[in-house]
Amino acid sequence: MRNWFRIMLTVALAVGIAQGASAQDKVVKSVLELGRTDNRTMQHSEYLSRVIGGRLVGTTALTHAEAWVKEQFESWGLEVMVQEAGTINVGFERGPWSGRMLCEGGQVLHFGTPAYTAGTCGKVKGSVLAEPHSRRELERMKGALKGAWVLLDAESNGMAIDRTEKAETKRAEVIKANEDIDRRNMEIMRWNYEHRDSAARKPVPYEKVTAAFYKEMVEAGVLGFIRSAKVPLQVMYDRAGAFDLTMDTLPTACDILLDEAQFATIRKKVQRKDIFELEFDIRNHFYRGPVAFHNIIGIMHGSKYPKQYVLAGGHLDSYDNGTGAVDDGNGVSVTMEAARLLAASGAKPKRTLLFCIWTAEEFGLLGSKYFVDSKTVPLDAISNYFNRDGGPLMATSVSVPEAMYDDFVRVCKPLENYNPEVPFTVEKRRGPAGPRPKNAGGSDHAYFAMNGVPTISLRETDPKGLNFDYREIWHTERDIYNKLIPEYMEHSAVATAVAMYGLANLDHLLSREGLYKE
Repeated sequence: MRNWFRIMLTVALAVGIAQGASAQDKVVKSVLELGRTDNRTMQHSEYLSRVIGGRLVGTTALTHAEAWVKEQFESWGLEVMVQEAGTINVGFERGPWSGRMLCEGGQVLHFGTPAYTAGTCGKVKGSVLAEPHSRRELERMKGALKGAWVLLDAESNGMAIDRTEKAETKRAEVIKANEDIDRRNMEIMRWNYEHRDSAARKPVPYEKVTAAFYKEMVEAGVLGFIRSAKVPLQVMYDRAGAFDLTMDTLPTACDILLDEAQFATIRKKVQRKDIFELEFDIRNHFYRGPVAFHNIIGIMHGSKYPKQYVLAGGHLDSYDNGTGAVDDGNGVSVTMEAARLLAASGAKPKRTLLFCIWTAEEFGLLGSKYFVDSKTVPLDAISNYFNRDGGPLMATSVSVPEAMYDDFVRVCKPLENYNPEVPFTVEKRRGPAGPRPKNAGGSDHAYFAMNGVPTISLRETDPKGLNFDYREIWHTERDIYNKLIPEYMEHSAVATAVAMYGLANLDHLLSREGLYKE
């Protein structure tokens, strides 16, 4: 009797396992089929980058995007966690901007302004001056600064002019050094005059700092500052001032990043002392906060290990000189479509899947940092976090430590020939493991990795040689919808869904052996 019972129990277990495996296979097959016939990755991308546009922290566009992502997750049957990750004191909105040179046939100017910097009151025109480098130069031109645009020697790095106390301290040091240099140069000028028959001595160059007399020039009434910027224009925000800004401390002088070729033309005209004006119309607007920003997390609860997790994500916020299509509408769209494909396929993962749409990545990884620091889920219960925040490329392989290799081979098997032209491969990581990172990196995987969580991401490539250059669009005006590669992104959504689901259905968490050199 006992033997019969054991046999029946063994058979029942085997049947249960087989049925479970069959159900999993059915879900994966459905994901693969929907990925080919009803892939909506680009629909998500189009809404984010064409309907909503740039989604800067503190703007109504980001608030709109948060509500839309939540609505989409709920429509697919996912539970949604809305997690306030922080607030900013003052909101910012950007309207149209235009500029022209009031000579040379009224040449249209190609420029941008960092977010959270001042706009104009309609069309404003003024003369153009080169910035002073010494106190003597400042005093000589102080009366001419009112109503003028000032050319700065410093080339733009995309960020606003630093207005913090630390920056002012540095300016004071440079001003003091330049006063000594100015005295020496005056002596050199006298010597050269008195020794006209001798070889002239060269003046000592001034020390450089961006806008040495920033406060003095603002107080004198300048319209704004103009810096040279490489094309495509990289235009970001006032990193130091955005969170400290209040409605009582709004900037008053414009901060303009101008096409380097046009800057050079204008600079030559200033050096020749030509008489001309520039006209700008910049609609940068502020509104009273605080303005909250949120992580939006879609949840597919686990059936067997609900307190263990597999995560994937990208960040919703973006700069607003472009439309945030690539950085990181790309990652958001792929993550959202992975969630939709699994939901539509009737997935019931053993572990809980979290589809994490992070906020404020561009302001210092604030959304993912909040998730980790607040211990939203136990970090040792996370099997892996897949981060996508780069180009709109194709997920074609994964490289893992040896202890994870067999698991990933099993999990990624359905992807092996999903696209016969680009077989998906699993590789063992070459070389020894590196140390666990101690400082935050450049994307939302960073705080997970710092806490020892696996952050194995699918390797993204350009297998068809479509000449995508991430540096061309990174934080620039060219981060727009037509830079996306639909075929690559649609494929990556399928790969993300299959990899997440496979890890969720393993009978164990991924091993962390050899992940980092401890």
